Amino acid sequence: MDANKRQRYEKISIELTGLVGGRENIQGVAHCATRLRIVLKDNDLADLKAIEDVDLAKGVFVAGDQVQIIFGAGLVNDVYEVFAEQNNMKNMSLSDLKTEANKKMNPLQRIIKALSDVFVDIMPGILAAALLTGLSGVLGNLEFVKASDTLYGINRLINISSGAIFGFLPLAVSYSACKRFGGRPILGIVMGCIMLSDSLANAYSAAQGTVEVTTLHIFGMGVDLVGFQGGIIVALLMGFVTAKLDVFFEKKVPEVIRLLISPLLTTLVGALLLFTVIGPAGRGLSSGITNGLVWMTQNLGVVGYAVFSGLQQLVVITGLHHIFGAIEAQLLADTGRNFINPLMSVAIIAQGGAVLGYLLRHRDNGKTRELCIPSFISVLFGITEPALFGINIRYKFPIIGGCIGGALGGIVVYFTDLAAVGFGTTVLPGIALADPAGNGYVNYVLAHAVAIAGGFIMTLVLGRFMDKAPADAAAFASGNGGRGAASSNSGNGGQGAALSGSGNGGQGAAPSGSGDAGQGGPAGASGQESSGGPSEAPAEEIFWGYAQGQQIAMEDVPDETFANKVLGDGVAVLPETGKVYAPADGTVLSVFDTKHAVCFASRYGTEILIHIGVDTVNLQGKYFTAHVKDGDAVKQGQLLIEFDKEKIENAGYATAIPMIFTDLPDGKRLEPSAPGAMAKNTKAVIVRKG
Repeated sequence: MDANKRQRYEKISIELTGLVGGRENIQGVAHCATRLRIVLKDNDLADLKAIEDVDLAKGVFVAGDQVQIIFGAGLVNDVYEVFAEQNNMKNMSLSDLKTEANKKMNPLQRIIKALSDVFVDIMPGILAAALLTGLSGVLGNLEFVKASDTLYGINRLINISSGAIFGFLPLAVSYSACKRFGGRPILGIVMGCIMLSDSLANAYSAAQGTVEVTTLHIFGMGVDLVGFQGGIIVALLMGFVTAKLDVFFEKKVPEVIRLLISPLLTTLVGALLLFTVIGPAGRGLSSGITNGLVWMTQNLGVVGYAVFSGLQQLVVITGLHHIFGAIEAQLLADTGRNFINPLMSVAIIAQGGAVLGYLLRHRDNGKTRELCIPSFISVLFGITEPALFGINIRYKFPIIGGCIGGALGGIVVYFTDLAAVGFGTTVLPGIALADPAGNGYVNYVLAHAVAIAGGFIMTLVLGRFMDKAPADAAAFASGNGGRGAASSNSGNGGQGAALSGSGNGGQGAAPSGSGDAGQGGPAGASGQESSGGPSEAPAEEIFWGYAQGQQIAMEDVPDETFANKVLGDGVAVLPETGKVYAPADGTVLSVFDTKHAVCFASRYGTEILIHIGVDTVNLQGKYFTAHVKDGDAVKQGQLLIEFDKEKIENAGYATAIPMIFTDLPDGKRLEPSAPGAMAKNTKAVIVRKG
């Protein structure tokens, strides 16, 4: 790192240290491919707005109790090195940082995060059951389905499939909870099997009095042999207890008999606790929650609905919304209808209406359009974080307009008696979960139309009095509320990815068919070119396909930082194989230590970042093999990185591969190929002048 760069990064580090509350407020620091991640003792001491204006910073947000500052690929390595050195926190890994972040959580936050983790693992099954239930409901109301033996039979199988998944949901919850709290997952499955054993009276039949219940007497206590069908909260508690018992006995039982005795004791003690303590207590808690919600609908009426849907998105800001999944599951198990789902859905779409209202007020601002449109698209699929943190909360009056729109939608939900037959998805996909009884689908559309219109109109009205932001205040934002890519600093070469880790730019690639490459390379963060730099760019520069698979738009990448183009525009590929190739002749600027990303510059100096997967930095290089190194000159189609696609997906990571143009000069524009099939030797993007 040359002296000028280091001096610049030292200035950034000193400024950042002050803005996050001083060295004594820093608990840990690490970085991923693009972001400097800092854990603070007190986040309230950090001036996030001022951090947005720090030199080279492209955005800032708080996620996972970490303050994350986006610097971009390559550049973040150098900034981290200096920042960590100045604050005596070198060599901290991302896992170390997460451990530090978890220490900050209070008991309530830990409970909420644990609930979220449990349901994330089993959500695909829950969504499958819910959508199958909705599909069965639609088909069951169609006369031609009833009249056809084949269609009727298929619908019956769909109904059986959905009912089976929901019927065994306590088993899935017990499994996931046991896994989440450190126990062996198979013991969670065993406990779930005990809860649903055929030797026990069916819980629903017992509640209706249609089956005889056997009562045992253990230590003077009466124990009813009733199953736990629908016992979601009991399953959560038992998953936790089973995990703790497993860990305890694994430590205490001598190794010579551990394999036999430890699981025996875990299952035996867990079963006794299930029937004597956890089961009765969990049933009481479940009943209390359900009765409370039903009481709200019966006694508070339309006011209760309006308050819930009006304030629900404020709950999202706190992170407490993760607990609703368990409540919805229990409500469905007890009543068969879930009125919370449509209330949350109208609250979400109302925030989308607020985004549209803000967009209309600032329709002449190009950066506002680039911020608002992707955020609104995310809302349509039930994801509001980009809208909330990037726009509505940031400019204040849209969040108020959105909350009012949500309350109006809740009123419609109340008067139309709208409910869902599942949970886990909202807005556009959520219509499949609407209870079709009483024109449910029509009412679903009506409630959402009122909510989005209310959020839109109220934002326009409030904006006339509260919108004090200058027209150019809206910049690109990250999916979690970051500021987005600022314009280039005068004389500093912009804010694109830095060059190789040494900061010296590596070797420049020779033009195709020419002799040896010149020394030096494209301009780095300082904006200065070494001699022998890139050739003068032609009017049209082609970047070829870099992976075998289906090309998608950047907006469709399942990560808000990429989707909102915080790091730059580009395209992405859903890969069919685990190989990534060079999209053009050029130079490898930097291969990340974790091998999940590579920075590259074409022979004309156009810089790109190829990022394999979402959050795959957490794999710490596992399943990745690099075939190039920093400074290598490569040809179009040359293999850069290999990765084990199946193992990465089995580990829970999306494998979409964005190719991002991190610092496209003024006067150049991208022309991506149409989404669809993509091979390594077909056109992916054309960079044109003008």
